Amino acid sequence: MDIRYPATLEAQPGGGFFVQFIDLPDTFTEGQTKEEALFNAAEVLSAMLGAKLEDGMEIPEPTPDARGAHYIAPDAKTQAAILVRQALGAKTIADLAHALQTSWPSAQRLGNPRHWPSLKSLDRAAAALGKRLVLSFE
Repeated sequence: MDIRYPATLEAQPGGGFFVQFIDLPDTFTEGQTKEEALFNAAEVLSAMLGAKLEDGMEIPEPTPDARGAHYIAPDAKTQAAILVRQALGAKTIADLAHALQTSWPSAQRLGNPRHWPSLKSLDRAAAALGKRLVLSFE
């Protein structure tokens, strides 16, 4: 699954750019240049999604094909945590720990946006959840 959220980018009258996420209206930032604003947007998106994950809140699906929007991805740790959470579905962390033959805390870290899971751990978790790990560079 491609985890990119659409955001609007608006030039401000006094200079700079304002960025706001369509699916996360409480997530916004700005920057002096377009590049700076988009960089800041990726950081604020990662922070907001990470906070929602940590608080057990629902993560909205990104709106597909939003006209004129810039699609921005959160950092890799946050993407991994979202993917693990989505792949779990109705299963629990305890179910995942059992399938991985590991402890509950080890399995729980896979869904933690502050933790850097190894590729080996993610691959094993994907297999245990009936999924396949796919990577890409951009």
